[in-house]
Order: sequence, then C-alpha cells, then structure tokens
Amino acid sequence: MKSTALTKTHEELGAKMVPFAGYLMPVSYDGVTIEHETVRKALGVFDVSHMGEFLIEGPKALALIQKVSSNDAAKLEVGMAQYSCLPNETGGIVDDLIIYRVKEELYLLVVNASNIDKDWDHISKYNEEIGATMRNISESYSLLAIQGPKAVEAMQSLTSVDLSAIKFYTFVVSDFADIPNVIISATGYTGSGGFEIYCKNEEVKQIWDKVLESGADYGIKPIGLAARDTLRLEMGYCLYGNDIDDTTSPLEAGLGWITKFAKEDFVNKENLAEQKKEGVSRKLVAFELNERGIPRQGYPILDKEENEIGRVTSGTMSPSLGKGIGLGYIPKDYSEIGSEILIKIRKNAIPATVVKLPFYKSK
Repeated sequence: MKSTALTKTHEELGAKMVPFAGYLMPVSYDGVTIEHETVRKALGVFDVSHMGEFLIEGPKALALIQKVSSNDAAKLEVGMAQYSCLPNETGGIVDDLIIYRVKEELYLLVVNASNIDKDWDHISKYNEEIGATMRNISESYSLLAIQGPKAVEAMQSLTSVDLSAIKFYTFVVSDFADIPNVIISATGYTGSGGFEIYCKNEEVKQIWDKVLESGADYGIKPIGLAARDTLRLEMGYCLYGNDIDDTTSPLEAGLGWITKFAKEDFVNKENLAEQKKEGVSRKLVAFELNERGIPRQGYPILDKEENEIGRVTSGTMSPSLGKGIGLGYIPKDYSEIGSEILIKIRKNAIPATVVKLPFYKSK
C-alpha cells in the first residue's frame, strides 16, 4: 500500500484511512455530509496526491497527445487546460484525464491513480513511432484541491497572483505559500469552484499547513474522498471504473463534447465516427428517486414492467438535494429527460425520473 507525502498528517488529524487505488487515503474526517456541505458553502482542502502525472515534451509532444486523446489539444495555448479521454482500440475508454499546456513543447497529463501504469503503457505504445519525450513524475509530485466558493478570498494572501483572474480550466505557474514555481490551476471535480495545486512532495506539507492557516477564518476543513465522490456525482461528472471504463464508449457516456472528429487521426476515430453516424443504442443517464431510498452501484434499473434494462454505475443520497441520485446506462429508448424508470433496492422497485445534469445547481 502506497502512501502520499501527507499520510501521517491525515492520521494525526484523525482521518479514517482506507485503501484506494493502491494508496492509503483519507476517506473522511468529520463525516461525509459535514464535509460535503463545507465545500458547497465555504471551502475545503483535499489531498489527491494519488493522481498520476506524466510530462510529454519536445517537438513531437503535441503529435503524440493528438494521437492518443479524443479532444483537440491543438487548441490549447500555454496556460490552458483541457478535459479529455484516451480511447482504446475496441470502442471503450482507457482513462479520462486533464491535459495542461505548460510551455510551447511541454504538456502535463493528469491521470487517475488506478490507471497510472495502464495509461503509461498505452501512451508509450503509440509513442514508439512518434518519438516524444515522456516522463512519469507521479511518485514525486503531490496534488491538493482547494475547493469551495470562498477559495479565492481565503487563498489570495498566499500568492502574488490575482487568483480571481485565473479562469476556469486555465492555470499559472507562480509562487504559493512561499513555494516558487507551483501550478495553480482553476480546475477541480466538485462544481463549487476553487483551485488545484501541483507541487513537489517535499513542498506539500508546508503548503497544506499554510492553506489551513489561511483558510481558518473562512471555515476551511480537510475533506476526504467520500465527500469528493458525492460532490462530483451531484455535478454528474464521470468516475473512471464506475461510469466509464474499457467497455464504455465516450459517445454512450455523454462525452461526445470531448470527442473531436474534425482533428486528424486519433485512436479508434473511424469506429467512433461510425458510431456517431449510426447513433448509440444505450446512454448514460442521470436519475433522481421519487421516493426515499439510496441507489448504489450495481443496483438493477428496471422499466415500468420491472424488466431489467440496466445497472446503476454511481449512486448516493445527495447531501445538497436530500434525495437519492444516480447514473446508469440504459437503452436509448428510455433515456429521454422525464422518462420514468425503477431502481431495484433490495426487494423494492423504487420509482425514479431521468433528469438533466447537473443534479446540483449553484445559486
């Protein structure tokens, strides 16, 4: 079991630690609901240092990224980030990721912790012909997510950069918490605004401490991975391994917006283009329960006659909405907004309605 540079810090703070993607990670401190509401109303800080980071550099860097990713990285200027995915050769998804253009010929790819080795091997396979320089820096870098509506105000004293000027999916490399050359990125997976901070392992404890100190008057709390999951699900963001995987098409998953067919060849482009032309037979939909209950991953999704038509991929009791919400793949015929379906929870078939994402809308 791997540790992050802050594992002992989390243990000292009384976090409940669990194995996650090969790492010992904090799942909660004060409880999921409290932590969730802290991020929605104020701000919290997550240690997500288990995520993987690859550097792709040199004159062939863009060519490699364009080949392996679905989005159009040619549109990235220095200081911009982009959500994308790595299609596989059989119609599914190797991983979803964020691509940062750090310099003209230097890109940072941030991948899911459970897929670091798989992603590296997949990208390396295509790099044999292209010849970009690749470096896996996952083991030496840490990542903090400072999320919530008070993030800009609370963190401004820690940097010389105007945080309010960093727009969504852009970033700067600057000083933060007395550490030079830190990536401050206006990204995150909560839907409540904030920043992600990339730094070296030996720098993260100082940054963590100063973040908590600077945010103290704004109600900051350390937040675990359980609340990160409820926050991302309220936004309808896909979780790799649940909602997308090697068998799910980006078009089925509602990720057509990051699948750019206008660019030159990328992995499995031809088959995905054919799928777009013909239309998908199933779609990832969002649903809300109409009665009390908590949908969980793997629960059957039924039609009105109680025939099984799919399975829940992600589900929870939404702390913000006070009702059960979830995602799941069902046949296209049942996927229209407003469609009535049933979720099998133990012996009961609970009525649910297909809804438009996101579940949570900030006021």
